[in-house]
Amino acid sequence: MEEYFSKIIQAIGEDVNREGLRDTPKRAAKAFKFLNNGYEKSLDEVLNGAIFQADTEDMVIVKDIELYSLCEHHLLPFIGKCHIGYLPQGKVLGLSKLARIVDMYGRRLQIQEQLTRQIATAVQTAVNARGVAVVIEAKHLCMMMRGVEKQNSVMTTSVMTGIFREEISTRSEFLNLINRR
Repeated sequence: MEEYFSKIIQAIGEDVNREGLRDTPKRAAKAFKFLNNGYEKSLDEVLNGAIFQADTEDMVIVKDIELYSLCEHHLLPFIGKCHIGYLPQGKVLGLSKLARIVDMYGRRLQIQEQLTRQIATAVQTAVNARGVAVVIEAKHLCMMMRGVEKQNSVMTTSVMTGIFREEISTRSEFLNLINRR
């Protein structure tokens, strides 16, 4: 990968041997590997057994989970926050596991629409919830730095399953709770 970054730098007309760029191909390769480390993880590894029996059927929400990913079309970042809610059915996830699920899928080349679905599916798979709701709000540097160059655009995607899809009151409760500040 280091060799390819060196070629990319040369292709834009830079001298990879100048002082500031000498180690850049190595650093860029290391950074790119880190930014895509979600491919090295599985849901079972991320959950690490942190699924617990719980006598609750009330909504669980974690909001404002920081999100960093790379657009699969331009390899530029999109940055935002993810809100996750689910209705347990005898099992709950350890709190940090929701953020780890977001990171696992976010640290892959992505489109936001697919990322939203992957997170919802993972939570459903983990605890067999009665319903899962995921909303992602993100700014895309591929739209901010190039192309239309719109700085204040925020893309919002949502996936609702089970009761969140079937019952508007449940969906509304989730949306109202994540919009409270």
